[in-house]
Amino acid sequence: MSPLPEETMAPYSHRDLIYDWNDMGETLPPPLRATQFDDETLRDGLQAPSVKTPPIEEKIRLLHLMDELGIHTVDLGLPGAGPVHIEHITRLAREIRDQKLKIAANAACRTMLADVEPLVKVIDAVGIPIEACTFIGSSPIRRYVEDWSLDAMLKNIEASVSFAAKRGIPVMMVTEDTTRADPETLTKLYTTAIECGAKRICLSDTVGHATPSGAKNLVRFARSVVAKTGEPVGIDFHGHNDRGLGVMNALAAASSGATRIHGTALGIGERCGNCSLDQLLVNMKLLGWIDNDLSKLKDYVDLIARVCEVPIPVNYPVFGADAYRTQAGVHAAAVVKAFKRGEDWLANRVYSGVPADLFGLKQKIEIGPMSGEHNVRFWLEQHGVTPSDEKIKAILNAAKEHNRILTEAEIKELAK
Repeated sequence: MSPLPEETMAPYSHRDLIYDWNDMGETLPPPLRATQFDDETLRDGLQAPSVKTPPIEEKIRLLHLMDELGIHTVDLGLPGAGPVHIEHITRLAREIRDQKLKIAANAACRTMLADVEPLVKVIDAVGIPIEACTFIGSSPIRRYVEDWSLDAMLKNIEASVSFAAKRGIPVMMVTEDTTRADPETLTKLYTTAIECGAKRICLSDTVGHATPSGAKNLVRFARSVVAKTGEPVGIDFHGHNDRGLGVMNALAAASSGATRIHGTALGIGERCGNCSLDQLLVNMKLLGWIDNDLSKLKDYVDLIARVCEVPIPVNYPVFGADAYRTQAGVHAAAVVKAFKRGEDWLANRVYSGVPADLFGLKQKIEIGPMSGEHNVRFWLEQHGVTPSDEKIKAILNAAKEHNRILTEAEIKELAK
């Protein structure tokens, strides 16, 4: 792309200034229909050994943020896990009912009546639908370890799904370890569940085995199974991040026809965690696949970081401390020049592939050993200090002698 003459730089369009190779050749096609999101933070996310379970008051705050972000469903927990879990699920369901939140509820249940029966009691108590996410392992390795026969598995599915469906409870049939299961077994499990009344099936990459190609192949296979039943059944994709592919796999699944994608705030969950729901939302926003207002996304991840005691890495995409700050002189100079034009749009994109303003954030320029004059002059102006050659020189000299960025107190002392 050739440079634009100065006189043509404003007004300008996105395509005038950014050539996008993402749109060339093979691309991820957009989803066939609007993608829904299922937030697993309060169930699968809390299974991580290193996170702390937040009190119910903080769960309720998180529930409201999910609703404001346009997340469609939330897994409230595992009712079969005991009285405290049932109490929290009930409180959260009542909050959805009483505050008339748009977000819908579901809960995880093993394919056992002992798990579904407590959920029925919760539904009767609160008077709103709660989807039953009945799950069972499906891969040969899991069946071998558990010593499960396929006939026994099918009987459990038939009993639990029929029990819920006959009581008007929406059911999603979840096959654990789907990405390592054979197609013949999956066909039997899903077909039986659908015949018994399941309205959704969930493909689970339980141990993060899948690649994007695997996710595509699996979704396409599931669509063929559903088509043969003739029933209007939704397809969910639930991915983990053991290979670092959680978000990419989720995008591939959505692009291939999965109608609802699961994830957790900050990607918390067992082992290496789940698909990061916040990163997924960011990417879908940038792809133009969703138009959700994500201005509260930082509040969402910050709340989880605080109440679950999960530190956010400084280089975490979008919401890490370093995501929008720089000390590098060349980078800072470009950002400062854009700000000097009075064009925040330009400043938020000249050295950033994820514009800060889309998420209620701002660029920040620091002063350190890699900094130049633009860093210092801009920093002083932003902090209400009139720059002078002497002050700039003193601050730069001090910065070059350090192995870190200077603190605000150090800079102000040098600027006296």
